[in-house]
Parts: sequence; structure tokens; C-alpha cells
Amino acid sequence: MAHTTSGGNAAFHNFHNDYAHIEDPNERRRLALAEIDKAPFGWYHVRAVVVAGIGFFTDAYDIFAIQLVTSMLGVVFWQTAKSKPGVIPTDSDTAIKVATSGGTVIGQVGFGILADVVGRKRMYGLELIIIIFATLAQSLSSASPGISVVGLIIFWRVLMGIGIGGDYPLSSIITSEFATTKWRGAMMGAVFAMQGIGQLAAALIALIVTSGFKKSLLTAKNPAACDGVCQLAVDKMWRVIIGFGAVPGCIALYYRLTIPETPRYTFDVARDVEKAGEDTKAYIQGKAEGRPDEVRRVTVLADSEGRLETPKASYGDFFRHYSQWKFGKVLLGTAGSWFFLDVAFYGLGLNNSIILGAIGYSKGDTMYEVFRRNAVGNLILVCAGAIPGYWVTVFTVDTIGRKPIQIMGFTMLTILFVIIGFAYKQLLKHNGALLALYVLAQFFFNFGPNATTFIVPGECFPTRYRSTSHGLSAASGKLGAIIAQVVFGPLRQRGAPPGSTDSPWLNHVMEIFALFMLCGLFTSFLIPETKRKTLEELAGEVPGTPNYDPGSRSAAYKTNSDHDSGSGEKAV
Repeated sequence: MAHTTSGGNAAFHNFHNDYAHIEDPNERRRLALAEIDKAPFGWYHVRAVVVAGIGFFTDAYDIFAIQLVTSMLGVVFWQTAKSKPGVIPTDSDTAIKVATSGGTVIGQVGFGILADVVGRKRMYGLELIIIIFATLAQSLSSASPGISVVGLIIFWRVLMGIGIGGDYPLSSIITSEFATTKWRGAMMGAVFAMQGIGQLAAALIALIVTSGFKKSLLTAKNPAACDGVCQLAVDKMWRVIIGFGAVPGCIALYYRLTIPETPRYTFDVARDVEKAGEDTKAYIQGKAEGRPDEVRRVTVLADSEGRLETPKASYGDFFRHYSQWKFGKVLLGTAGSWFFLDVAFYGLGLNNSIILGAIGYSKGDTMYEVFRRNAVGNLILVCAGAIPGYWVTVFTVDTIGRKPIQIMGFTMLTILFVIIGFAYKQLLKHNGALLALYVLAQFFFNFGPNATTFIVPGECFPTRYRSTSHGLSAASGKLGAIIAQVVFGPLRQRGAPPGSTDSPWLNHVMEIFALFMLCGLFTSFLIPETKRKTLEELAGEVPGTPNYDPGSRSAAYKTNSDHDSGSGEKAV
């Protein structure tokens, strides 16, 4: 007699009783995952998107707020410098911006591996705690005789970057593994689209604090003259901008710590069939986790250990899986595409003020005008290009498909960077033309590879390596971001007079970015189209599909004639 449970109604279906009579753990796995894949879009999907999305809002805010803050740091901590007082040195500016990407690489790989080893639930929320702590610590940093403020900020931004890095694989795969197949791309895209809202919030908070300290900022015409009340105001401004990044993280923390483990992880890695079934029901009902009968759970766990035919994760299995070209090329495609993308995306995104300066949108007669125009300029770029691009992806990714959007995006970006690079001097004479091309570039970044490079790695790898593979792909992208800052940051100033902030080589940097976009176009052909396919099909676990891997021995999708044929009789 099968063990059944009480409860369930029209709103919250009792999935456990649907499968309690089924003895074959592979069949129970298949049916439970099919329920998740085919579930109608509901509030629990919205909740998953919001909980993951708020984290990405925080990540983007913290990453992109620094471009608005470094000029303020110059006013506060370099006011007495012998050369260019009130302006942060280029090396210090670059080091602070690169620090976050350096930490992010560590977090993406480390949290990616750990989420596959110990579970998604155990790691989710820990990365947000790190971000909150490091963000608040940054906002309270100050120089002392024993240490410079640059050293302190770099330390805290590396730590913050580790937390941000952990959020990439965790938010992606948790959303992916809980999503319905029909709208999985839109759900993951909506999580990533919060990055645009985070950029918007960073510029908006900068504009608000600038307006709040207007009277003090009007007392100085340039950074060198911004002392006294002006300097005090700027010191408060940068701390508020950075510190605000911890607020949304605090709001989302409780919900992240109480999210249930994904049933796919519990089935395929923990191999706990009974717990996975209860977790599926708990997720639908909005509970923290399932509560299975412990006696039955132990019995089923021991019985299913030798009967579940999904492979156990191991170094040998990892290399066996990815040594096959049809799977190895996918990891190469996701990692390569993300790398080429981020060289240009972060090369531009973290230097928006340079672009705004080139079109005359960061200058002003007073420090108030300088900071205000810089904030407004960033708002224009985000609202006009980035945010529309993100949401166009959300609404089309499950109809057009991931691969066509990525290929189209890289193609358009290649063309745009060729135009900006080779016609740069002519475009400078028409500020509106340069701004329009730059906004178009932002649009096709986000209605293009910036969104799809996040979505695809969360779908196309097997559950046992999904987080690790996403982390490796994302870390490859952040290596590109580091190269963008370390190499192309100084390269844009090649040929400039000593001490100048001019960027005479910016046009050539744009030409190089065009080459990277072309390379990204080629690597995009290595990734599969994941639209409307189950995660198990994409992982090569479904016999009869082009991607099938016989070595996976996935009995979840084939009839096991060795088991008792009477297991299909429903208990009453």
C-alpha cells in the first residue's frame, strides 16, 4: 500500500499523492519534473523572479554606481594633490573599478562549484550577506596614516565582488530549475533585466543627492576649488550613493534564505526522491521546503540509491561529459561569447562618463552642474537604450529564441562599433549622432548577447554541473571585463599629453571592440537553441533527441522493464 498524505485543494494541488503509488524512482522523477515544466504561470513564478531579481538589482547598482563615485573620491581625497588637485589618478580609478570584477571571478567559480556540491538552497542568501556587509563597509571607509582609502575600497570591493559573482550562477539556475518550460526564457530574462533597473537607480540616487547638496556644490567651479563645505558635501554624497546599495539586498535576504531547494537538485544530485517530491509541492504552495515522512524518506532513499540512473557527479564524469564535442562546444560557446561581449560591455559601461564627456554632457560651470549632468547623462543612456533592450528580450526570447537574438545582437554591435570607430572624428562634430549610435549600442547589448549569455548557460547543462558551468561561463565574461579596464582603459589615452584626461585613441578602442563583437558572433554558432525545450532534453538525457548522451543512462525517460509492472496501479 502506498503512503499518501492529506491536504490539497483547487489552489494547491497535492502532487505527492499523485506519485506516491509509483515505486520506480525514475518515473517519479520524470512525472514530478514534468509538473514543474508544464505548470501554468502563477504567483510562485513571480515570487521566484522577484527574489532573484532584487539581487541582480543590487549587483548592477553596486557595479555601475562606482563610475559615478570615483570623480567624487577625487574631490574628497585628492584635494591637496600637487598634480591635478581634486581629480582621482587614472591608476587608482582603474584599480577600484577592476577590483569588483576580480572578486566577481572568484565568486562565480567558487559559488558555482559549491552550489553543485552542497546545494542551491544552502548557498543562496550567503552571497547577499557578503554583498550587504561589504557595501556598508565601503561607505564607511576613510584614509588613515597607515592605509590609503584606495586600498580600503579595493579590499571591500573585491569582497563585494565575490558576493556579486555568486549571485550570477545561483539566481540563473534557481530561476531556470523552477521555471515552466514555456516561459523559462522570459523568467530568466526578467531576473537579468533588473540589472537595467539597478543602473537606473544608481544614476537616480546620484541625481537626488546632487540636488540635495546643491547649495554647497554651487560654491565651487571645478574640482580643485571644491573645498570646505563643497568637499564635505561631496564626501557625504559618495557614501550615500554606495551605502544605498545595501538597502534592496536587506529586503530580499529573508526570502532568499527561505527559498526551497530546487527539486531537480534533490532528484539528480542529492538523489532524495521523497524529499524532491515534497519540495515540488512546497514550491507550488509557497512554503520554505517540503516535510516528507522521515521513515518513508529513509526507506525510499535507500531503495532508490541503486535504481536512479542519472549519473552521479564526479571529476571523471565531468571530463567524460565535456570531452564529447557536442557538449564541450556548448561550454566553449557560452564562455567564449560571454568573454567577447563583456570586453565591450564593461569597457563602455564603466566609462559612460568618458563617452558623455566626448559629447559634452559631463561639463559644467559649477560642481553642481558637473555632477548633475553626469547623472542625467547616465539616466538618458540607461532609459533610452539599456532598459528597453532588456525588456524587449523578456517579451521575445521565448518566441524568437535565444540563439537568433544573440546572433542578431552581435551582428548589430559589430556594425555599430565599426561606424563609431571609423567615423568617430566626423561624429564628434554632430553630438546627437554619436549619442544616438551609443544608445543603439546599449539597446543591442541588452536585446542581444548581454541577456542571452546569462540565460543560455542556465539551461543547456546537466543539473549536476549546471551551476559550475554557468559559473565558468560568467567568470570568462568577467575576465573580459578586467581586460577592458586594464588594457583598454589606459589605451584610450595613448598619445594624450601628460596629465591630460583626453582620449585620443578612443576611436581605435571602438574599432577593437568591433573585432571582439565579430568574434562573439562566431562563438554564438556553438550554442544550442534552448527555446521551449526541457532542461533534461538540453542536457542530453532524453532518448531519441539529437542531443542524447547514452552515457547519461537517464532512465527517467525510458521504460524500465526490470521493475515491477504492477507499480503503475494507483493506490486508494
